[in-house]
Amino acid sequence: MSEEIDVVLDAVGPRLRALRRQRGSTLAGVAAETGISESTLSRLESGQRRASLELLLPLSRAYDVPLDDLVGAPRTGDPRIHLQPIHRHGMTFVPLTRRPGGVHAYKMLIPGPGEPAEPTPQTHSGYEWLYVLNGTLRLVVGDRDLRLPPGEAAEFDTTQPHWLGSADGRAVELLILFGLQGERVHVQPRDAQ
Repeated sequence: MSEEIDVVLDAVGPRLRALRRQRGSTLAGVAAETGISESTLSRLESGQRRASLELLLPLSRAYDVPLDDLVGAPRTGDPRIHLQPIHRHGMTFVPLTRRPGGVHAYKMLIPGPGEPAEPTPQTHSGYEWLYVLNGTLRLVVGDRDLRLPPGEAAEFDTTQPHWLGSADGRAVELLILFGLQGERVHVQPRDAQ
């Protein structure tokens, strides 16, 4: 058996235990529902027994999850993106890309605090391009203090002190493309016709 398969199978037990606990079930309850003995279930969860299709199919039905979720298989054929929001500095970032390295895309939501916040510029390596979808963004980059309404875009080197916030105390929604190594977005203007 390959090392990759071993790693996948080793992760099944903790996943099964987490699903059972998440649902508040006991080993006895799952055994009664699936016809799999409590001792087999216990050994599966502790990694003392390898998962097989004969064991995983009834567990998949009992926990009402796809078989792929039990084994941690990557999603294939499913065009949906399963987004996991990140909450940082009072804002919400929704990653729109999942690959490591290169340029990353985010949808960013800045809540409406009621009154505009005082800028606290930060720096970090990278390069950022942003596009305002809704609301009015206040963008401070270096000594420039800008207001961007919906439809406006900006780009800047994030090694410069910068800050993003609401210009008027209301919520702001924007798209951000961020390159950690200073990758820049290249936008080509359309030829006039």
